[in-house]
Amino acid sequence: MKVLLVNGSPREKGNTFTALSEIAKQLEKNGIESEIFWIGNKPVRGCIACGKCREKGGNRCVFDDDVTNRVSEKMENSDALIFGSPVYYGQPAAQLMAVQQRMLYSAGPLYKNKPAAVVCVCRRGGASAAFQTLQMPFQMCNMPIVTSQYWNIAYGRDAGESAKDVEGLQTMRTLANNMSVMLKMYATGKADMPKYEDWSPMNFIR
Repeated sequence: MKVLLVNGSPREKGNTFTALSEIAKQLEKNGIESEIFWIGNKPVRGCIACGKCREKGGNRCVFDDDVTNRVSEKMENSDALIFGSPVYYGQPAAQLMAVQQRMLYSAGPLYKNKPAAVVCVCRRGGASAAFQTLQMPFQMCNMPIVTSQYWNIAYGRDAGESAKDVEGLQTMRTLANNMSVMLKMYATGKADMPKYEDWSPMNFIR
């Protein structure tokens, strides 16, 4: 079993990567393989509603000059998907939204029934709105949503600063545990329920 984690930040090793890495480490502890795929910082075109992908079939967008089809190619050998994004103006990174819309429209059957989750990282606010924005398309595409102990949000500004968000990282580990259980249930029909950590609440008034 394998989970594809898509890093939608233009910064390859920033706070989004830190959050996704925590998930990847916990998945490994549960015997689940994972890959963190960075979409890069080159331009990603938006969908122009040409409909050519539906005419041609093949689970590919007809525009193959950016990273969108690479995500769908990797999903052919992946059992679940997690999107990670920084928050800009209360919204996910624009390039990640463009990838999501084009990949789901052009290759929807490839994603159907595969568990999905979203992770958002922000300095202070807007993460819950960005989280909802990225999660809604997965729900439209029959992708079971994996939950955690809270919304999958971590906080940090400078690169790596989200590692100081104790509760945020715990939320990532809980997400990984829940994802592992769902995948094992799908694969074998049975799985041990996760052993949850004692809650580590954290606020930001210092």
